[in-house]
Amino acid sequence: MVLDYIILIIYALSMVAIAIYTKNRSKSVDDFLFAGKKGLNGWMSAFAYGTTYFSAVIFIGYAGNFGVQYGLASVWIGIANAIIGGLFAWLVLAKRTKNMTTRLEAKTMPEFFEKRFGGKNLKLVSAIVIFVFLIPYSASVYNGLSSLFGIVFGIPGWVIMIALAGLTALYLFFGGYFATALSDFIQGIIMLIGVVLMVVCFMNHENVQWNLSEIVKDPNLNWFTFQSTNTGLYGNTISLLCLIFLTSFGVWALPQTVHKYHSIRDKRAIGQGTIITTVFALIIGFGAYFTGALSNLFKAELGGVKGDQIIPNMLNIAIPSGLIGIIAVLILSASMSTLSSVSLASASVVAVDIYKGRINKDADDKKVNILMKSLCVAFILISVVLAILNEKFGITAIAYLMGISWGTLAGCFIGPFVLGTIWKRVTKSAAWTSVVSSLVLTVSLIIFFGYHKNGFECSFSQALATGVGCSPMIGTICMIFSVIITVVVSLLTKAPSDEMLFEAFEKPIENEIK
Repeated sequence: MVLDYIILIIYALSMVAIAIYTKNRSKSVDDFLFAGKKGLNGWMSAFAYGTTYFSAVIFIGYAGNFGVQYGLASVWIGIANAIIGGLFAWLVLAKRTKNMTTRLEAKTMPEFFEKRFGGKNLKLVSAIVIFVFLIPYSASVYNGLSSLFGIVFGIPGWVIMIALAGLTALYLFFGGYFATALSDFIQGIIMLIGVVLMVVCFMNHENVQWNLSEIVKDPNLNWFTFQSTNTGLYGNTISLLCLIFLTSFGVWALPQTVHKYHSIRDKRAIGQGTIITTVFALIIGFGAYFTGALSNLFKAELGGVKGDQIIPNMLNIAIPSGLIGIIAVLILSASMSTLSSVSLASASVVAVDIYKGRINKDADDKKVNILMKSLCVAFILISVVLAILNEKFGITAIAYLMGISWGTLAGCFIGPFVLGTIWKRVTKSAAWTSVVSSLVLTVSLIIFFGYHKNGFECSFSQALATGVGCSPMIGTICMIFSVIITVVVSLLTKAPSDEMLFEAFEKPIENEIK
């Protein structure tokens, strides 16, 4: 166990070193948000995207909860994440987003909406939605780490949350996106090594070796679900498909992942990034869900442990001392990279879109940059407080806390953003309709599912918790609704002006990516 603590200390010191090394790399807003005008190469962009995509939520929340529910069929979530959320997302969005945001000089997603559709109020509303709904996602990451360190190391959850917040705030405040991307690259390598070691350790455990050999011999084995037709262990197909849809298509419209396309350097970097992101996501996604599915083979040792406690307890069972520290750093790395990206996305929409865009339009670059750094710290503190409250009162499981965040944001933005970069016909009215109606639909479905499952005699807080527990299905419904309503309203309303379309799609720009 001493070696495990040494590994954790070395990792923490390396993050401090990155903060010191990059302290002069965020003097302007462009430096802080995009690592300078030159941008990043494909390797750094891909690792930044991948490490933002996967956090403690996938390892602790999703893999543990859904590995038990669906068994080895849950690995299809990781495979779909790599193909749809990695490969297809980059092929469709990377070049288009880079070129269009450069033409429009849009630093954030709300600014993109303002300049693409001509709506200043749309910019304000979308900025508020992003800031508010990224908080529960950030809190879910803290809760995931709290579960891990509390069970494996016996460290109180609030201690590790505050320590993580301090480290993240340190290198993000001083180095901005360059520090985040540099740490993401290092953390991405740690994640790849850690997940391979984790899978190898579990595969070498006697429980797994014996049970998998018996499963493969089963004449009733269904190779799509990896389950026996005689066991009655089939997961709910619709529920599984909703999880695949939410986690694979949701990243197409999340501000923290879309941001990675803004700062990519050139065509060559996009080609590299597409391949590297796909491979990275396949290894991490498959490894996480495969490990979670193996929890079904440790039922006796786990002794009835459920939900967010499954993976941490499995690590205690199957991972030897020394390697525990590496696995802990794996999950810590995944979480810190996600937290820094989420904090950066949230702070930027307030500083750039609300303060500079509405409150003080004459604010200079230095003032906006200082405000953005301060807001990063504030966002981290708010998320920590929410995470501690969630842990103390057991408000909702990690997976569903994240699901409601992803589902709401993607439900509001996937139609206007994704279609808005591809299809010239998308209108301001369609964008407004998607954002507002998806918010109303999300809240309505949470309340509906909450009371539908509990009956109207239950309390509102109980109904709310139950409704949030349906977040994968709610998010899927809202995302599909967003795409449909965007198309329908765009066809029924006046097309954007030729001048606006020229600015977004045709205006010549330096170093345009063909």
